[in-house]
Amino acid sequence: MELVVYLAGQIHDNWREEVVNKAREKKLPLKFVGPQTNHDRSDDIGEAVLGEQPGKYYKDNAASDINNFRTQVLMQKADIVIALFGDKYKQWNTAMDASTAIALNKPTIIIRPENLIHPLKELSNKANVTVETVDQAVEVLAYIYE
Repeated sequence: MELVVYLAGQIHDNWREEVVNKAREKKLPLKFVGPQTNHDRSDDIGEAVLGEQPGKYYKDNAASDINNFRTQVLMQKADIVIALFGDKYKQWNTAMDASTAIALNKPTIIIRPENLIHPLKELSNKANVTVETVDQAVEVLAYIYE
């Protein structure tokens, strides 16, 4: 049984590749989807589709519309959502995606470091599982197939 996993979270490092590689090592039948990870493409998609916008606000708004559309489509198709919170980058998109997944009643795994226990306590309480590492999240996925 192949499951689709939406990988929500910051797009500035290779954590998604780490999840995918670890899942492949375990031969888990998973398909991974997520947000646009090309930061420039994500920021510029509104103007690429709708043309030049009259200012930064409108450029960001147009891009957000299209990025949110993509997220909604892929997340609704997903069987599971993993949302990674880290220290290095602002986590607004991750919080929005995790909240959306929970509202859609998607089985949700939150990955967050120990120092984010307090700021994420309510969100973690609503998720199905909260872990501290990618390895732990992959172990949760592997457990489905035991």
